Order: sequence, then structure tokens, then C-alpha cells
Amino acid sequence: MTTSDQINEIAGALAKAQSEMNGAVKDAANPFFKSKYADLSSVMEACRGPLTKHGIAVLQSPSADGAIVSVETTLMHTSGQWVRGVASATAKDDSPQSIGSAITYLRRYALQSFAGVTPEDDDGEAAQGRKPNGVSAPSKPVGVAMAPKGFDDWLTDMAAVALEGTARLQDTWKASKAEYRQFLTATYPKNWDALKATAAKVSVAS
Repeated sequence: MTTSDQINEIAGALAKAQSEMNGAVKDAANPFFKSKYADLSSVMEACRGPLTKHGIAVLQSPSADGAIVSVETTLMHTSGQWVRGVASATAKDDSPQSIGSAITYLRRYALQSFAGVTPEDDDGEAAQGRKPNGVSAPSKPVGVAMAPKGFDDWLTDMAAVALEGTARLQDTWKASKAEYRQFLTATYPKNWDALKATAAKVSVAS
């Protein structure tokens, strides 16, 4: 990460903005893992108002070198101070669709990190057994244990890591919580097999 010579103004503005931010609602579906996550629009909705109110603009500039995709994110303050960082990932291939998906993924996670936004479930609606759009929430399948807290977010991250190849997937797997690994292999073994297959294809292609 790089910054302007001084960051006192943007640091103060960002602190105020963060105190007014709500969590990003998980309203997008990941069909691969049958889970929910906060998409880019939800993250932007959670932070754009407070950031703008306190004089902070967000600039995200994507680039690609083959299947290697990067997004440079800059928070710029009206004082002229700024904070900048680059996030990179390897897409499944160099097709426009894969590159676009990787860019969206990187924009979402970079913005979450820079703005300090965390995804959150709509607990009030979940307690009533329904989602915000009025559709009833599906019940947990009989015989399936409750997933550990944070499991869905971890699965979403692992899906992105798989696009970086087998070595990266294995390293991330080893560093992950044992309860996440055990729940996945015991409850959704086919999903874990699919992750490994995806990573293997990426490794062969590279």
C-alpha cells in the first residue's frame, strides 16, 4: 500500500465515515456452494454515502496481463491526500467473461478492505424465517449439521482461491480453520472435489 506524504486528513475523514457505515447485506447467491455473499453493489451501498459525506472518493482501475488480473484501488480525499493499493488474482482463463469476473471479485474485496466494510446477514429477517424480499428462507436439510460461523464467507474465498491453482488452494486449505475443513469434507465432499478439480485445471493451463 502507498499513501500521500500526509494522511492525517483522510485518516480522520475515514474514521468518521466508518463510524457511520452499516454492514453489507449478503444478498447475492453463490450457486456453486449454495451460499450467500455481499456482492459489489451491496458493499458500495454500505460505504458510498458515508465516504462521500466526509469527502472521500473511490477510484478503482483494473488491468490484465493474460489471465493475471489486477485492480488498483485509491481512496482520495478532498484535501488532496490519498491511500492506494493493488490486489491481484489469476482468472480461470483469459476470456472476457473470466477476466470480468476476476475484476468484480477484486473490486469487491479491495473496497471492503479499504473502507472497512464487513458482510452481515439480515438477522432480523432470518429470525422470522424470511428474506428481505419476502421469500421464505429455506429450512436446513434434515440430518445436516449447522455450519460453523463464517463458513459461507470462507467457502466464497476458497472458490476464488481455486482460480489461482492447486498450490495456492492447498496452502490456503492448510491455513484454514480445522472446523471449516471438517464440515466441508463431511457435509459437502463433492464441493471440495469440485474445488480441487477447478484448481487442477488452472494449474495445467498455466
